[in-house]
Amino acid sequence: MNPLKNYYEVCDVASEYAGLHLPLFKQEFAKKTRESAYEDATELYCSFLGKEVHALFCVAPLLEEKLKLCEMDKLYRDMEQPLSYVLYEMEKTGILVKPNELKAYGDALSDKIIALEKKVIQAAGEEFNLNSPKQLGEILFEKLKLPGAKKTKSGYSTAAEVLENLAPDYPIVADILEYRGLAKLKSTYADGLGAQISDDGRIHTNFHQTITATGRISSTEPNLQNIPVRMEMGRKIRKVFVPKAGCIFMDADYSQIELRILAHMSADAQLIEAYREEEDIHKMTASKVFHVPFDEVTPLQRRNAKAVNFGIVYGISSFGLSQDLSISKKEAAAYIKEYFNTYPGIKEFLDNAVSEAKEKGYSVTMFGRRRPIPELTSSNFMQRGFGERVAMNAPIQGTAADIMKIAMIRVYRSLLDEGLKSRILLQVHDELLIEVYEDEVEKVREILYRDMRDAAKLSVELEIDVHTGQ
Repeated sequence: MNPLKNYYEVCDVASEYAGLHLPLFKQEFAKKTRESAYEDATELYCSFLGKEVHALFCVAPLLEEKLKLCEMDKLYRDMEQPLSYVLYEMEKTGILVKPNELKAYGDALSDKIIALEKKVIQAAGEEFNLNSPKQLGEILFEKLKLPGAKKTKSGYSTAAEVLENLAPDYPIVADILEYRGLAKLKSTYADGLGAQISDDGRIHTNFHQTITATGRISSTEPNLQNIPVRMEMGRKIRKVFVPKAGCIFMDADYSQIELRILAHMSADAQLIEAYREEEDIHKMTASKVFHVPFDEVTPLQRRNAKAVNFGIVYGISSFGLSQDLSISKKEAAAYIKEYFNTYPGIKEFLDNAVSEAKEKGYSVTMFGRRRPIPELTSSNFMQRGFGERVAMNAPIQGTAADIMKIAMIRVYRSLLDEGLKSRILLQVHDELLIEVYEDEVEKVREILYRDMRDAAKLSVELEIDVHTGQ
């Protein structure tokens, strides 16, 4: 009902929907966790639980009524409730990790970090603490007299964007940025993941259905949806995650799901036709936007068209696109204008999405999920602009999240119904990772293709890419 909140304490829900005022857990049991309060089972805690149960008993019918009024009862019953069982099984299964490899990875990072630290100190000509922004600022901007200094209350700014502007011309700055990247990998992944390995040798993440405003599933403690892939040292962390003996990993992801949803929801004839003819969508866009024959599109033109294609889904501005493609704002504006001339249905769809959200106060996915957008009525111009971008993107990203949830429920049930031992381990945005028994590979592949493709009927086919590996 209210996806903008980060947590849903019983006392908050009770006061919001039924006007009941419960004591806060922290007020009643200052230093205790719920688990320790439960173990002690004092009379005070039993009374506290009784009040919570009574509040839920009063609130449930009111919420159910409100869900029906907002036409989200079907979404709740058919999607969110069954999904909680799927996520529970995924959390319980966990993903296998090689602790020795994780330790070796951490040691290799430590060696590189120490070497970089020495190199930077040598270039600076004196000892200082690389992790102190104040000391680093003084070295770079006072001692070495580098350009582009920005003063803050506590000294000089050493924020990423300041250093990134200097890195191409000053090796010491490039080394500092690399040092920071490796230090973050070490603390977050090498040390962080090591502390999360359970007795069964697996990491069991927590999946959340109620954290993101768009309805996407998120993962915490640890977050397994953002294991790095861009830096080479980041990619190496992935080798630590392995399937158990007798199994392989199978990964299935939706290809360009948000663009396909955009084609369906906007009903733009050109975009639908491009997908139906199974053309390379970015090349096709480049051909139309830059007025060159399809076969003569250059790799750069295709790359630029790809940035426009995906940028449009996020309500990108000419300024944003000019930054992404390193071109002038005027050129970027011309690209966007030409894009909308090519796909007029998309322009109309996005304009309508904004005006409807302004009128209703929320956007809606194909499956009826609502995303309130209070920013649209803000007196602040920047906030309103953000609200408009959300209004364009939320129906598309939210629909993609809904389709993925339906797919997960279908795949989970098929694996059980067909008596297979293979299990879903992770969900990362548009993809599923399955631990597949070697004698079940073909069966699971069939299930993934079928159940993910049939999760929604769009005017363009949903395309699935499946890969296997160790």
